[in-house]
Amino acid sequence: MSTRGGIYHPDFKPLPYWWEAWKPEAEEPQPLPRRARVAIIGAGYAGLSTALELARAGIDSVVLEAGAPGSGASTRNGGAVSGGVNVGKSFTGRSLAMGPDRTRELLSGAAEAFTLIDALIGREDIDCFWEKRGRFVGAWTPEHYRRLAARMGGLNEAAQSGARMVPRARQREEIASDYYYGGMVVERAGKLHPALYYRGLLEACRRQGVTIAAMTAVRRIAHDAALSADRAWRVQTTRGDVEAAEVVVATNGYTGDATPALKRKVLPIASHIIATEELPEDLARALIPNGRTLSDTRRVLTYYRMSPDGRRLIFGGRARFTNVDAAVSAPILHRFMTARFPELRDARVAHAWAGNVAFTFDALPHMGREAGLHYCLGCNGSGVAMMTYLGWQTARKIANGANRASAFDRDELPGFPLYRGNPWFLPAVGGWFRLRDEIDRRFARMREGGA
Repeated sequence: MSTRGGIYHPDFKPLPYWWEAWKPEAEEPQPLPRRARVAIIGAGYAGLSTALELARAGIDSVVLEAGAPGSGASTRNGGAVSGGVNVGKSFTGRSLAMGPDRTRELLSGAAEAFTLIDALIGREDIDCFWEKRGRFVGAWTPEHYRRLAARMGGLNEAAQSGARMVPRARQREEIASDYYYGGMVVERAGKLHPALYYRGLLEACRRQGVTIAAMTAVRRIAHDAALSADRAWRVQTTRGDVEAAEVVVATNGYTGDATPALKRKVLPIASHIIATEELPEDLARALIPNGRTLSDTRRVLTYYRMSPDGRRLIFGGRARFTNVDAAVSAPILHRFMTARFPELRDARVAHAWAGNVAFTFDALPHMGREAGLHYCLGCNGSGVAMMTYLGWQTARKIANGANRASAFDRDELPGFPLYRGNPWFLPAVGGWFRLRDEIDRRFARMREGGA
């Protein structure tokens, strides 16, 4: 284990580490039905969750996927599952201000999403290394520590988070590093193998007879007045048209030109991840003593965890806000990693990859309707639980099976007047946030030195 010849392992792959266990494969497309009660665009967590719950309610659907099922962020993320700690956290890393009633409502919904994941994995017998080991959120500055402490009561009251503060003097109980100014433990959080979880959802859909139309890109969606009520929409694809009574857009960070109004309301932001080579057993065991997932309060956030076998560190973050080559992102993430764990300076990178996260302008996940189309969009960095949950809720809404409206089901998905779907400004925004993070940190150290 040495980086003397560079940071890359001789067997380095610019592919997700998760794909070693299950890799999305281009498959022979199933015959495309010409009619379906519901057409679902996107075969990620949200799309499959929608289809699975519809099938359980006896409603047929077809899932339209432009590529191979699972080739997007559903098999590329870090595998962390939160129960509300990220609600309202924008792509700036800051939590937005909301009234107490609205905050409680949203946190309660996020807690329900965590419960759903737990139940779904058990019901469908999904073998995906599901562990409810909690999360540690590191405070970038003493002021950030105070903000976390101010949020703790709300998390515990509304989301039953089991949150507690860990002062800097006791930080090494959670992480083998003095990098942060203490932090917050959230017991009601977990982690899983995202590709194996996705495979489990895919297999559950197939057991229910759901049609997954792979390699079927959607070109246009039109409401056709000439069609009957049970076939009100015409979905034009690269393999022909599908007529449907309802359409669900579940494209998240890959929302495109087929739904231009929705494309203008989500920001696709790249999240980059590396996986180390196998680490010495004693070192690997010591890094994160309680096996939690970790994240921090920086604007340019990082998140990390051990691999399911406990031998590699999976380290992710905003190396850049846009998709860049692994030759650019991997050295940045390696530098971030070794700043927290200097003992990993000789650990080589075995895998590096990226996937798109979708942020909304109010920093909240959303489900609802836009010009008659159902949508579930805007994971805001909590895609495993939240997109599964929004898909489930959308299906129950279509089937009239929901006892109450979801906290994330709002009348409007907010946009920004000058944004047209091309986030050309993200590199500049990322640079500004990195500078702000550095200024905050330097002031914290100056005050610490003065004390």
